[in-house]
Formats: sequence, C-alpha cells, structure tokens
Amino acid sequence: MSQQPRGLPGFLRRTLRSTTYERDEILDVPAPESTDSADGVVEDADDIDAHEQDAPARTADTKEDQHSTLDVSGKKQLRTVAFPPLPREREQSGQLDGRDTSQDNHLTPTPSKDSSVSSSASSQTSSRTSPSSAPTNQPKSYKETQFESTISNSPIISLRNLRKLSWNGIPPHHRSLTWKILLGYLPANTSRHTSTLSRKRSEYREARRQHYDIPDDSRTNSEQETLRQVLVDVPRTAPEVPLFHNDRIRRILTRLLYIWAMRHPASSYVQGINDLATPFIVVFLSGYYNNGQELCLDGTVMEKVTEEMLEEVEADTYWCLTNLLSGIQDHYTSDQPGMQRMVMRLEELTNRIDVQLCCHLKEVGIEFMQFAFKWMNCLLLREFRLSCVVRLWDTYLSEENGGFEDFHVYVCASFLVHFSGELQEMGFDELFQFMQNMPTQDWGDREIEILLSSAFVLSTLFGGSEAHLNVVRTTL
Repeated sequence: MSQQPRGLPGFLRRTLRSTTYERDEILDVPAPESTDSADGVVEDADDIDAHEQDAPARTADTKEDQHSTLDVSGKKQLRTVAFPPLPREREQSGQLDGRDTSQDNHLTPTPSKDSSVSSSASSQTSSRTSPSSAPTNQPKSYKETQFESTISNSPIISLRNLRKLSWNGIPPHHRSLTWKILLGYLPANTSRHTSTLSRKRSEYREARRQHYDIPDDSRTNSEQETLRQVLVDVPRTAPEVPLFHNDRIRRILTRLLYIWAMRHPASSYVQGINDLATPFIVVFLSGYYNNGQELCLDGTVMEKVTEEMLEEVEADTYWCLTNLLSGIQDHYTSDQPGMQRMVMRLEELTNRIDVQLCCHLKEVGIEFMQFAFKWMNCLLLREFRLSCVVRLWDTYLSEENGGFEDFHVYVCASFLVHFSGELQEMGFDELFQFMQNMPTQDWGDREIEILLSSAFVLSTLFGGSEAHLNVVRTTL
C-alpha cells in the first residue's frame, strides 16, 4: 500500500502526489515552524501574546541512528523526495506558476489604498506605506484571506502565524508590510507602525545630511575610495532589469549603499551588497501600487513615482538592508569567514547526497569555491530572475535568523544537484561556463517552490547533524 509523506507544505504534497512510496520508506516530515523570539524584531513585552512565547522550534529532531542507517534504497528514496523533476515547459494556456494571469495584462500604476489608514496627522504618509488592498473585482484566495486576518484585522500581529503563512509565499499586496515586520523594521503592534516609520525615516534623513550631502573635499581618502567603488558598482547592478537603468533609482541606491558603508566601518562596502538591496527596492516600490511588481521591474512605474515616495523607499530599504546584513555580518568582514563557512557546508552536504557529482567535480578540477562563493555572496541574485528571488526571500525571511545562511545552503545544494546529470557529462571548460550562466531564464515561482521544497526536506534530514556530515566527508 502506498501513501504520501505526511506534514509537508501544501505545494510539496502536490508535487509528490504522483510519486508512490512503500510504507516502510515514508518520510514523516513536519511542517516548517519557527519561534517568535527573533533578535532584531522590534517588540515590547506587552506586544506579545502569551501563546507566542513558547512556540516550538521549526527544525525537527532527527536521530543520529536514522542518518547512519541510510542504505542504497534509502538514498534513492531521498533523491526521489528531495529532488523531484522540475517541469520542462511552463503552462501557456492562461495559467502561469499556479495562478491566473489573465488579470496581469491590466496592471495600471494606480496608487494603492491603505488598509489601515490612521486618523492622525500622519495618515497621508501611512496610506502609502501600508500594503495595498487586493483588487476588489477579483475573488480573494484562501492565502490572501489568511494574511488579511493576520496582518490587517489584529492589533498585535502574531509573528509565529505570519512566518508560517509567509513560508509558502506572500501575496504581492501584502509583501511590503510583511517583509518590514519579519525583518524587525516594524513592530508587531500595528498601532506603532506610523510613528516607527516616521522616526526611522527621519533618522535616515539625518544620516544622509551627515554622510552624503557634504562637500566632496571634506571626505577622507578612504571615504572617497568607498564612494568611488559604489559609483562603479551601481550601474552594473541588475543590468537585466529596466528599473535599475533609471537614474533616480541609481541615485537612491548610491546614497543608501554609501551611507551604510559609513555607518558600518567594520565591513564597509563590499561588492555584492548592491545586489542585496534590489529586492527591497522592487518590493517597497511596488507596495504603493496594486499588483505593481511587473510595472516596477520594467520601469513603467517610474513615470508616476514622486520624489517623496522615492525618499520613503530609500529609507525603508536602508533599514531593512541593515537588519538583513546584521545577521550575516561576518560574510562581509575581512577575509569573509561567513562565506567560506557556507561554501564548506555546501561541499559537505553535496558529498552526502550526491557523491558521484562531487567526485566528477574533483576529477575535472572544479573547486566549490570557484562557483559557490558567488551563490553565497549574492544569495543567488545573479542566478535567478529578480521576481524569482523575491519569492525565494519570502521563505528565507519566514525562516527567522537562519534563512539567509543555514537554509540558503540547503537551497544551493538542491539547486546544484538538480543539474547533476548534465554536469557529470561535462569537461572543465564546458562545466565552468555552465556554472557561470545557469539555465534558469525561464524559471518562475513554480520552479522556485519545488526547489524550496527540496531544500526543506534536506534541512529536515540534516539540520543539526553536522557531525554526521563530517563523518561522510572524512570517508571520501
């Protein structure tokens, strides 16, 4: 008798629906959950519900003896569950990535209405910073209803519920506000959102006056070199996205990167940080418009964007980028030890799940550092389209502090092993060129979600099992 694994995310159950498993081979994988006590999440003691304080950790307990008894059939089972084949062709009959796209042709840059307009004097600013309401002429999905119940209809937002919902993707009109909350930029208490935004944006304006809006001859040689490097990198940022060809966008990106470098001298500016700011700009700018992400990506929306809106996007991007980098600070300090640690973990994990691929890479002379360093430094922003990265970050942010480091390694392992068969047929030159230009141009949300489901299975099996990975590595 066959059945499907229990406790997987909904889209993973749908993915595996056509796959059968013997009763003694079933993997009982728990649904992703995470605790609410995040470092950097702005909360007061009276803002937290009692039930949030004792939320269980997401990672399932995995017994060492289960890892050590995986036989050949078990490895085949692991590959079947963790690496289901991605669809070669995407639907062309009015549906894309599991959603109806018939309405996408009617996107217009109409400023969104705030779902939580404040009656205070700041209500005009608040109305542009809260998520736009879903179009009234479209029926709301179950996911949208759940997000509205969690975000809009509750004075104190449950971070546990918000992370749980966000793991499977965030509706576009709720994404801007959700990212700000998950990153700790906004508190769980919705009554404090307007005052928090006003205060943080005011702080950024002061930092801009202090560090950027000053005469060039008042900068030190080090500051001038940092500014020069930023000015060189900004025009190279996301060259395939028309939005980042716009001079106004380039100016705000230059300012926030330089100010971040001045306020964080331990790492200062490092190439790759410019890429990490791009998803924030797209998400926060599209938050002013109903279904405006595509309009933002192609640059059409810039015809309607005011300078005040850009200033708010710039400040919000700066603070959210700061909170993101605070969790991976050692990735950009001297010698970048965080990057090296992640590349080593990726090699260990790949040795465990696809030893033939690792052996082939060694035979042709390809080191993991040669291709994986970029994956860690830019968080796959140069491997996927920006719209795919936005979906990827929905899950990373829901993973709390470990999403951009721990879970990212599992995503990279799933990504690499997906192309294992093709890579093992290549020599050095062809393989190296393939790694520099991965064939993901036609990927969408559906492929990203399958990749995330594979990474979730790996994180469940190997999370907290570093010793198990090390044993495998020393035996090769």
